[in-house]
Amino acid sequence: MPEFVWPWLLALLPLPWLWQRLLPAARSHAAALRLPHRQEIAALAGIAPGRAGLRGAPRWLWLVWALLCVALARPQALAEADMPPRSGRDLMLAVDLSGSMSETDMRLAGRPVDRLTAVKAVLADFLDRRAGDRVGLVLFGQRAYAVTPLTFDLETVRQQVLDSVVGLAGRETAIGDALALSVKRLREQADPERPNPNRVIILLTDGVNNAGVVPPEKAAELAVLERIRVHTIGFGGEVRSGAFGLPFGRSEPEIDEDALRAISARTGGRFFRARDTDELAGIYAELDRLEAITHEGRPQRPRRELYPWPLGTALVLTLLALAVPRREARA
Repeated sequence: MPEFVWPWLLALLPLPWLWQRLLPAARSHAAALRLPHRQEIAALAGIAPGRAGLRGAPRWLWLVWALLCVALARPQALAEADMPPRSGRDLMLAVDLSGSMSETDMRLAGRPVDRLTAVKAVLADFLDRRAGDRVGLVLFGQRAYAVTPLTFDLETVRQQVLDSVVGLAGRETAIGDALALSVKRLREQADPERPNPNRVIILLTDGVNNAGVVPPEKAAELAVLERIRVHTIGFGGEVRSGAFGLPFGRSEPEIDEDALRAISARTGGRFFRARDTDELAGIYAELDRLEAITHEGRPQRPRRELYPWPLGTALVLTLLALAVPRREARA
């Protein structure tokens, strides 16, 4: 059985009858109105020229009115309830925007790009596979900022990542602040309908903690208390450096791998090292396997709009009724 979104609009059905019965004065004064081509208009509508009121209206006109009222009430067909699978993850991404992320030591589609551009490309693909997850975003440099709250709207998170620029949060690196803020947001934005979610932080950085007020060790303790697992990714390729900053020789970028390993080990997560976009993509694929968890979501009943049927039928009836007198007139 169809259901109506606005069933109260069906109360308009007897309106023409009420107009005819309760407002006789309106009918008595109707004759005072002189319309040009009155005879032709009445004939076109299928009403006798001398009875151009509601009482003389043809049956098809009443049917059209009833169909319009049904369409206005917006009937919908409800399918059987299903239980779509939904991930149990609350995932917070913490992405480094410090000055070193502008280093051009990555390659994407065969051309050199800076680190942030490479991260954006791989993160966009990673978010495409997060259906069912609530994802939030923290961007950090000298300070940490919660840009996107936990949300199922992954397109918003993706757009915020794409709009980020190097240095937006300062040129230094506050890893501890970013981690502490991520823990805080996961705690504050808990979903009461999912009392035991799988809460995860993925922290990506290419530097050393040299700013902020919260030491990384203290932030890791906060994550442990909240039972939040932290995966850390040290990101950046090999860079060439020499005298006066000229590119010469080969050395590893300055990443505090020991500190990142300690954070992950303390919280039950894993540390990854990515030197190029392929390794970074492989890390995110590995995280898919590590964090795979699904459960049944809330029951959903798909709705199909039915109002086009009565609306279309009313239109067809009107066109047919208007066309019949014309054919008779030509004959």
